[in-house]
Amino acid sequence: MSPRIILASGSQSRRAVLSAAGVDAETIKPNVDEDAAKAAFRAETMSVRDQAMKLAEMKSMKVSMRENGLVIGCDQMLSLENEAFDKPVDLDGAREHLRKLSGKTHTLETGIVISENGEPVWRYLARPKLTMRVLSEDFIEDYVEKVGDPLLSTVGAYQLEGLGAQLFTRIEGDYFSILGLPLLPLLDYLRVRKVLPS
Repeated sequence: MSPRIILASGSQSRRAVLSAAGVDAETIKPNVDEDAAKAAFRAETMSVRDQAMKLAEMKSMKVSMRENGLVIGCDQMLSLENEAFDKPVDLDGAREHLRKLSGKTHTLETGIVISENGEPVWRYLARPKLTMRVLSEDFIEDYVEKVGDPLLSTVGAYQLEGLGAQLFTRIEGDYFSILGLPLLPLLDYLRVRKVLPS
């Protein structure tokens, strides 16, 4: 019998990616205090990529300690010149993110960890790089006005699957990782575990 697949996340986009790929996953929010964890990591001057991996592991393990199955934890952080960006708290914050990213290349540190019986059993880090074109103030204002509050759900204040495609001149990395879930290596692991047919 195949183990349960549990997504330790409240992210609708991650669940939608899994569902579209034929992975039937339950969703359980891990209730990790991400702000406190990030503050502690940054006090230790932990790298942005290590912060993302550590948060993915914390989410995965927290749910795995109380639920049977393969528990998928994910986290994504934006790194610009080693500065970590969090999701903007309001639309003014979104505008500021876009101003800082304009004309530069940033990395989306996208960590995924699977835990079983409270222990990590698999992990992967994807590092897509995105180069944003130089954005005018008028463009930023128009873009934020058109997209609105959904920008607050992404670390970079953009949605590549929509109007956000207009922000970029170059993208290196796979689409799923940019959305926050390194799907292809995850599917490989699930085939190894006989959860998916090979």
